[in-house]
Amino acid sequence: MGVNGVNGGAGGTDGAGRAGAEGVDTAEEPGWEVEPGDESGAAVVATVGRQIRLWREVKGLRAADLGDLIGYGEDLVRKVERGARIPRPEFLDKVDGAVGAGGLIAAMKRDVEEVRYPKQVRDLAKMEARAVEFCLYSNFNVHGLLQTDEFSRAIMRTWRPAYGPEELDRYLAARRGRRAVLQKSPAPEFSFIQEEVSLRRPVGGRMVLRRQLEHLLEVGELPHVEIQVMPTERADHPGTGGRIAILKFEDGTAVGRMDGDFGGRPVSDPKRLRILDLRYGIIRSKALTPAESRDFIEQLLGET
Repeated sequence: MGVNGVNGGAGGTDGAGRAGAEGVDTAEEPGWEVEPGDESGAAVVATVGRQIRLWREVKGLRAADLGDLIGYGEDLVRKVERGARIPRPEFLDKVDGAVGAGGLIAAMKRDVEEVRYPKQVRDLAKMEARAVEFCLYSNFNVHGLLQTDEFSRAIMRTWRPAYGPEELDRYLAARRGRRAVLQKSPAPEFSFIQEEVSLRRPVGGRMVLRRQLEHLLEVGELPHVEIQVMPTERADHPGTGGRIAILKFEDGTAVGRMDGDFGGRPVSDPKRLRILDLRYGIIRSKALTPAESRDFIEQLLGET
């Protein structure tokens, strides 16, 4: 898991690395670049590519011929076949029909579904799927699990260097998929603490912020979710060292991270987790109660 893997803050991948700087014309290049260092993902994509090439060759088609049949260029077909590009679902559907694979290639959509997300996001999502308790303190931005799609998009558009359209869509899809953890059954327990400033910054404009605040009120109504606000006026605030995230698992183990400590890396040993747990507990005690926080968010909504 990456350095920022446990935090769900501003990052499009909640701290995961970026896949590339250039924008891509998705009309000509449907799919995603394979992330450097993602060995397991690369293996899946390479296997899918080999199967496509084998079916194409059995049918006596050149790469250019297959491209013509499915409406894409020869270069894209070759990239997919050599495992250099993650194909979109519709690409696999079209190839399946063109080579008469009878659904065998289309079935590979399940294999590449996870791989389209950056590896660190996949690792984080797996941990979140196991967690039975979440303790999440965010200072600069609304936590990723609480964001609306349009708020996430607006935040990601502020980063520099800017994301290209393909990269932006990829990370938005990853974040959207992670939010499903809020609807799990049985439901984990969630404790979110948000700095006041994260609820005031009009990212994307006033209406985007209004809908984000409305969403926080809706999520806060879930019986397994508590949202608390840390007022800016709190002088004795122990959370100035940065974001904190602690995920606790059913077997009694946990993993946590804080921006400023332990080199910013996730930790799982009891001594360091105790420090994070202590700090989070103090921050939680200094924040507004969930009921006070709801009133505060409603007040902000009225002012926005």
